[in-house]
Amino acid sequence: MIKAENVHFSYGSKEILKGINLEIKEGEFISILGHNGSGKSTFAKMVNAILTPKDGKVTIDGLDTSNEENLFDIRKSVGMVFQNPDNQIVSAIVEEDVAFAPENLGIEPSEIRKRVDSSLKAVNMYDYRLHAPSQLSGGQKQRIAIAGIIAMRPKYIVLDEPTAMLDPSGRAEVMETVKKLKKEYGITIVLITHYMEEAVQSDRVVVMNDGKILIDGTPKDIFSHYNTLKKVGLDVPQVTEVAYQLHSLGIDIKSNVLTENELIDELVKLL
Repeated sequence: MIKAENVHFSYGSKEILKGINLEIKEGEFISILGHNGSGKSTFAKMVNAILTPKDGKVTIDGLDTSNEENLFDIRKSVGMVFQNPDNQIVSAIVEEDVAFAPENLGIEPSEIRKRVDSSLKAVNMYDYRLHAPSQLSGGQKQRIAIAGIIAMRPKYIVLDEPTAMLDPSGRAEVMETVKKLKKEYGITIVLITHYMEEAVQSDRVVVMNDGKILIDGTPKDIFSHYNTLKKVGLDVPQVTEVAYQLHSLGIDIKSNVLTENELIDELVKLL
């Protein structure tokens, strides 16, 4: 598992993380929410040992991220996907880009070939293996970046706002890929996001505020804290907003619906 124990971190004199305690179990799909400056992206970099705690400890399967001798094994286990796929794509041909990380790990060429093909198929990009990444859409580029991480065969993938620069179609493509990785490959997913509709699709949601964990629970639990989320500058899914406002007007409808179908079911009952 991924485990953070009383983790503190500062940039200069500014304290960003203020005693984070969190366990992420193998196979979970967890979303981390928070407004800008809440510490969520800093915590994401802790998981991959890009940053290490000033105080406290982060361990990946028992390996302390602060111990430099563990860095190679940790980064083999934890893949990282960032906002801008262009910052992760290093080759002029898609399949060469996906092969880059396994080559650096010293994997045999025949095994790399298998990994490249299977990783591209996993993100539905195999037909584009000989294309130039520059010819692809933003969503397709992000899927190629994810394929490059999958080719490393990690146990965990941390995605730091991977859809922030994408249009709705691209966001949907990436989220379908993420859910597939969890369902079919058992990869543990840690998603940092600003989009509430993405968080709804996870198993568990952690809300951070001012460097601390504010609330932690299932999406249904988290988005029932409507007023708490609003106070810290966060939204709720649009359908939840509609349901909450209708409920506030005295209409007999659940206020914690999360999906369009749930809202439709509630409205049909009224009819």
